[in-house]
Amino acid sequence: MAIREIIKIDEEKCDGCGLCIVDCEEGALAIVDGKAKLVKDSYCDGLGACIGSCPTGALTIEVREADEFSLPPDHPAAQAAAAAAPAPAPVSHAPSGCPSGGAHPAAAAFSGGCPGSRSRQFQGTSAPASPTTAGQTAAHTPSALTHWPVQLHLVNFNAPQFQQREILIAADCSAFACGAFHPRLLQGKALAIACPKLDDPTGYLEKLTAMFQNAAPPKVTVVRMEVPCCRGITQWIVSARAQAGSSVPVEEIIMGVEGDLLSRNTY
Repeated sequence: MAIREIIKIDEEKCDGCGLCIVDCEEGALAIVDGKAKLVKDSYCDGLGACIGSCPTGALTIEVREADEFSLPPDHPAAQAAAAAAPAPAPVSHAPSGCPSGGAHPAAAAFSGGCPGSRSRQFQGTSAPASPTTAGQTAAHTPSALTHWPVQLHLVNFNAPQFQQREILIAADCSAFACGAFHPRLLQGKALAIACPKLDDPTGYLEKLTAMFQNAAPPKVTVVRMEVPCCRGITQWIVSARAQAGSSVPVEEIIMGVEGDLLSRNTY
C-alpha cells in the first residue's frame, strides 16, 4: 500500500456514458449498475487520462492510500513485458553507480552525489526561427537549453534558472517527435520533462505546487503528445495550480506523433 494519486468517481454526477472506459487503457474502470466503478485500485495509474472524456465532471484525482499500480495480468503490455523479460544476469562485482559519474575532470571537484543531478545554469544559444539549411550539420544546430538537469524528478524549482521565467513542462517524447522543438517551443523558457505513463508520480503534485508558489512563473506551457496516456501531464499542472491558489495562465500544446502541433488549449 502507498499514499498516491488515484481516480475518484462522483456517482451522483456519473451518467454511465462509458466514455471514460474507452480512454482508460489500463482497464481500471467498468460500468456497474449504470455507473462507472473502479475495478481495482492497483489497475489505476492515477494519471487521469480518463478525466477529459467525462462530460459531467464526475472524475477527479484524489490522494489516498491505495495498492501500488500494476497492470492487469491479461493486459497486452503486461503480457508482452513478461514474454520479453530476460533471463537473470550473472552477478557482477563491478563498481556500480550513475554512468554519468565516471572519472573526468568536472566530476573530480564534485562531491554532492551523482554529478548528473548537479544543478547548472548556462547561457544557451538563440536558436534560429527557420529550419536548418541543407548544408548545416547537427554539430552547428544551436540549443535553446539554458540549464541542467531537466528531468522533473531532479529539477529544483527554487534554482535561479526557474525564478520568474516562463516554464515549459514537456512530455519526454515531444523533443524527439518535433525536429524544431528548440526554436519553436523551448526558446526563452526554463524546462522540465516527464512521462505521465512511465514516471513514478509520487511527489509530483507537491513539487509542481511549489513551482507555482515559489518560482512565480508568468506562464506555464505544457507540451504533450496526442496519445491518451499523455493527458496526465496536463492534469498534474492544472491540479498543482489549483492547489497553489495560483492564477498563472497554463497553455497546453498537443503534439502529433509526427511532430505536428495539433491544437492549443488555455486553462
